[in-house]
Order: sequence, then C-alpha cells, then structure tokens
Amino acid sequence: MKKAGSAADEDFGWRRAWSGSAAREGVWSNIRSAEVMLLQLVSDEEAAGRASEVMALVKDHLETDDPRRVRLARRLRSIISGEISPSDRDLMVRALDAAYNALDDELARVRSLRNILWTATFLVLFGVAGLAVYGWFFPQSLSMCFTPKVDPGNAGGIDVVCPTAEHPNVPAGIPASDLAEPRDILTVEIAGLAGAALTVIASLRRIRGTDSPYMLPLASAVLKFPTGALSAFLGLLLIRGAFVPGLSDLDSRAQVLGWAAAFGAAQHLVTRLVDDRAQMTLAEVGRTTDAVVDAERAAVKESDVPGETRAPGPQAAFQDGAGPHEGAQEGTREKEPADDGADGTRARAGP
Repeated sequence: MKKAGSAADEDFGWRRAWSGSAAREGVWSNIRSAEVMLLQLVSDEEAAGRASEVMALVKDHLETDDPRRVRLARRLRSIISGEISPSDRDLMVRALDAAYNALDDELARVRSLRNILWTATFLVLFGVAGLAVYGWFFPQSLSMCFTPKVDPGNAGGIDVVCPTAEHPNVPAGIPASDLAEPRDILTVEIAGLAGAALTVIASLRRIRGTDSPYMLPLASAVLKFPTGALSAFLGLLLIRGAFVPGLSDLDSRAQVLGWAAAFGAAQHLVTRLVDDRAQMTLAEVGRTTDAVVDAERAAVKESDVPGETRAPGPQAAFQDGAGPHEGAQEGTREKEPADDGADGTRARAGP
C-alpha cells in the first residue's frame, strides 16, 4: 500500500500525459497485490464468502484449461459450504494472483497500443507539416498544377489549373510548375483533412464505450486526420504523374480539391485495420471466456483433468465453477444404492 501511495503521489510534470498511465497501473497493481495478501490472512468464513468473487475474476481472465481455474471450479461448492482446507485457501490465493496478473497484462497491452498510435500520429503529422513547409518555400518542386487542354482560341496557349488558382491561356513556353503557389500543398492537405473528418464521424457508430483507463478509440480516430492529409497529397501526385489512367488532367480547381477530399476519405481503407485492432485489444480486457459463452464445452474441459477423478455428490454437480446460487447444475449426481432388506432383497426406493 505504501508503494501504491507513492505511485499515486508521484509528480511527472510535463511527462504526466505520457507516464501518468504507467503510474496508474502501478497503483492498481499494488492494491491488487494487497488484496491477494489479505486473502491469506482472513478467516475461513470470509474466504468462503469471497470464493464466488474469486471464481468470477478467474473466469474473466484465465483460460478455460488453466489448471488453477479447473481445480478451483471443482472445489468451489465445498469452499462455499464452509469445507475449506489450507490447500483450498492456497489455491484461491494463487488463482486470484494469476487473474490479477493477467488483468495487468491486458491493460499493459492497451496502453502500449495507445502509445504506438499516438507516436504514429505525431510522426505522420510531422511529415505532413514538413511537406507543407517544403511546398511553401519550393512550390515548383512539388507542383500540384494540371494542364487539362489547349485553349481552342489560341493554339499556342494552354490552361493551367492549380489547387489555389486557375490560369487560362498561358503561353505554351511557360511550364505549369512555374505557376505553382506556396499555398497549393497546404490547400490540398486541408481538403484531405476535411475528407478524413467525414470518415471519423462515420466511424463513430462502430465505437463502443469502454471501462479501460486509456482512450484507445480516440487515439485511433485522431490518427485519421494527418493520414487523410497525407493520402490527399499522394493521390494528387499520382494523378499528376498519370499513374491513374484517365485522370492525368483535371479540368478545374474544384475537381482538384474534390479529388483531394476523396483521397483524404480513402485513408479509411487503411486506418480501418487500426480501428479493428484497437477494438480487438479492448475486447481482450476482461473478455468473456467460453465458460460463459459455451458452458457445456467448458464443463467438459474442466471435468477432464488428467490425474484427477470426479468427486461424487454435490461437488461434481457444478463443474463450471458456478455455485449453488449461480445457475443450473451442469454435472450429474451419482445415485446411491439402496440398502438391502433383511430378506436379502434390495429395498425399493421411495417416490
């Protein structure tokens, strides 16, 4: 508890946004360790009362075929009924400690993915800003201007279309790149940001709330904005290089900005994979294991433990770890033979 208190009181200053999450994990990890230690010290009655809570945590964070979960499930009814032995208490302590360690690992994976997404967002944003600055000082080298057609009224003149301006009837001897403006790349990137914003709004319908302490869906959504700006620039660059057949020349400034917005929205084809990975990682925190999804399969797994035999009577009636107040029985109770009568014949069982 002293370690938890020191982690909670630690002042990270400007590093809090990055390191504060790890400190939070340290607080909860030490608190959970204290709970595990307390389970070793409480009375048998209190340990029996916490057996269902421990089993619920074990089901959420340990696999179905984990030996600690299997043995605790087989002993759960006896523990709840008060028949708890020192080995049962040790089993509960080890199972609870393993469940808490699994929870810490799950939260650490969420934090790691969150940090990766924010780092990727910063790097992409840095690249987009670098392109805008370079295009501002050297607009001719990254020209976004197109020459759609020759002016019919003047065989020697051409039309030049740039993201920020249109130049009709330009003499044929002047390269189109000489008419590029410093704001061209920045304008294209802003149009790409607008297209990316539309996909962020559309993706909100797939985002579910989470009790995780990390805003992982927000990190995956923010990544779309600089990615949209970058994809808009690259898309127009491919069109200008005649990489896309039939789209080598755009006729107007509106078409240039429209295609920039379309390419900005197209980044969703790539970032959607990031969204799926984020949702999958969040789903792994406290995931519902097949003890709940497929109770019959879990009961079979937990009852077929090598080296152990199924105990008769009530103890084998709850193979999935459910106590007498937690659901229907999944095992079967062995029938006791009736006593023989005085005349050597087997007595008939009552109704």
